[in-house]
Amino acid sequence: MNFYSHNRHWSDQYLPEIKRIVGAHLIQEAPNELDWHQATDLLMFDARDTRIAARVRRPGYAERYPHQFTVRTASAGGGDTELKKIVNGHGDWMFYGHADASGGIASWTILDLKAFRAGLIRHAHGGYPILYGDKQNADGTKFKWFDIRSFPPEPPLVVARG
Repeated sequence: MNFYSHNRHWSDQYLPEIKRIVGAHLIQEAPNELDWHQATDLLMFDARDTRIAARVRRPGYAERYPHQFTVRTASAGGGDTELKKIVNGHGDWMFYGHADASGGIASWTILDLKAFRAGLIRHAHGGYPILYGDKQNADGTKFKWFDIRSFPPEPPLVVARG
């Protein structure tokens, strides 16, 4: 089994919990007027597709890097990377979670990728100093890490945390 298949199989076990967490932020209670007159109790957050990247880190990283998230910049297979896809305008949100030893998700953050792209643009033009760096795994996969706290306050990068 190649690294992608192995890692994908591992991360896919978290999809039901990710859907539960993200779903709670896509649906909101309807205002009383809609409930009274239009039989509407809940509203979807957005009427169009919302595309969500999902990444779950293995146990132990949440404690070591509580304010960081990583985005893949190179893989052994050589295909387009997460960072390239995101910078090119793909994706709306990113679910970034940390697994715990019992097979659940210990902590998570939902990031607005439009705010991420805006922050990168401002940083590239000297307008905002974002803290970031590079990491490499033993399998040759490379990542950029970003410190959430270093992004501009507007537009907000963090949609929700838990």
